[in-house]
Amino acid sequence: MAIHTGTQSIPCICVTNRTLCREDFLTRIDYIAKKGVADAILLREKDLTEREYLELAEKVLSICKAHNRRCILHTYYKAAKELGCREIHLPLCLLQNMREEGEKWFSTVGTSIHSVKQAELAMHLQADYMTAGHVFETDCKKGLPGRGLSFLKKVVRESAVPVYGIGGISADNAGQVRDAGAAGVCIMSGFMLESMK
Repeated sequence: MAIHTGTQSIPCICVTNRTLCREDFLTRIDYIAKKGVADAILLREKDLTEREYLELAEKVLSICKAHNRRCILHTYYKAAKELGCREIHLPLCLLQNMREEGEKWFSTVGTSIHSVKQAELAMHLQADYMTAGHVFETDCKKGLPGRGLSFLKKVVRESAVPVYGIGGISADNAGQVRDAGAAGVCIMSGFMLESMK
């Protein structure tokens, strides 16, 4: 599944933020997974303790499995391993820590980058994909201008792995992100705030 803009079909990752939801978070996740517009759901919820995250992740993984949707866990790689989830997304510093520990269990490891230099480090640390942002101005980063499409193009040019644009992306500008060479897009607010009617 993907976002469709004109003739383009753009791979899309839903990034969660339960504080944006107007309804029960798991109801929202079920709706997104069932609707099938996102290729994967990235359970970001970084404010939770590891135990709280594990408990929530177990429920989200169950929902994703029921709808045959990929679920990528975030930050807590030991919890992900405990739950048997082989896809993880880590901040760059945690990816570095995990590699130093010699952890090689995961089938897919993603990371977040904000510069070309960080993209180079991500590749050195053997990330399978990276999210680059924030591309456009977004409420999640209030007061910070977006890094823009030129930044994204530079990262894509230097990267040997797929790059997903993140930050201020919607169906209206996803085509521009794809045209900049990104493998796909990550969307948070659009999924968390979309009407379920």
